[in-house]
Amino acid sequence: MNEFSIIDKYFNWNTDNSISVGIGDDCAVIDIDSDYQIVTSVDTLIEDVHFSSLDSPADIAYKSLSVNLSDIAAMGGIAKYFTLAISLPDINEKWLEGFANSLKIIANKYKIELVGGDTTKGQLSITINVTGVVERDKVLLRSNAKPGDLIFVSNTLGDAAYALKQKQNNQSAPSRCIDRLNKPEPRIELGRSLVGIANSCIDISDGLEQDLGHILDSSGVGAIIDIDSLPLSETLREYIDSTGDWCIALAGGDDYELCFSVDQSNKESLSLIQSQLNIELTQIGVVTQEVGLVINGFSGECSSYRHF
Repeated sequence: MNEFSIIDKYFNWNTDNSISVGIGDDCAVIDIDSDYQIVTSVDTLIEDVHFSSLDSPADIAYKSLSVNLSDIAAMGGIAKYFTLAISLPDINEKWLEGFANSLKIIANKYKIELVGGDTTKGQLSITINVTGVVERDKVLLRSNAKPGDLIFVSNTLGDAAYALKQKQNNQSAPSRCIDRLNKPEPRIELGRSLVGIANSCIDISDGLEQDLGHILDSSGVGAIIDIDSLPLSETLREYIDSTGDWCIALAGGDDYELCFSVDQSNKESLSLIQSQLNIELTQIGVVTQEVGLVINGFSGECSSYRHF
């Protein structure tokens, strides 16, 4: 039994008619009035699972909020409030100061307010619940990809996974890759810009292969992507050229970029968004009627991150 079957079997009991989209997407969507819906998401980060005990408190705080904001971005939402539940093995005021200062910096950057939470004694873990809003019936979902849609991803893939791999092997990585791992940038502005343009969207947290698969499964479609179209940094290109390890880009995880599909008629609109936001948007494939994911140019097998 994996993470998703556990959720579906034990925790998927939505009975409230105000919940437009419940368990199964990046955020829940809740009706609040005639103009807006609530989008909300929660993530837990645990020491030595999602971050190292050697990581700085500033990086831990930044990533803890970023990964939640990334879910809001994937829905096209505007982040409003968040709560923090933190378990601490002891009271270390220097650690808490570094954590709190960094959390405040990213909260101010994305104009989101901390409104409550809980503090307990135990293994270091951070749980953040983010609440935002989106215009009614404008939310971006995983479940609306159409055959013929073009598939895009933002920025580059695999840098964070490469930094983690180097770290685990006690080797260095470029600072850009380390920042991608420790301080991912949630694509809030991009998500907002895709409202009314993208048919489907998801953030890439566990790896492109798995997360794109969630779009395909939810939409009842398939896709063909081209391995040579994946956007890579120079560091990743050199690494893959020397090792042949495409899995680091396909399934490495921790990218927190957006993967989305658009009707071909909206391709010009994406060029304008790319220019306005100064962000790289790369077409990597197309949605197909036939279910399943085909990766042209790649015959190996990759295993994306799974919680269980």
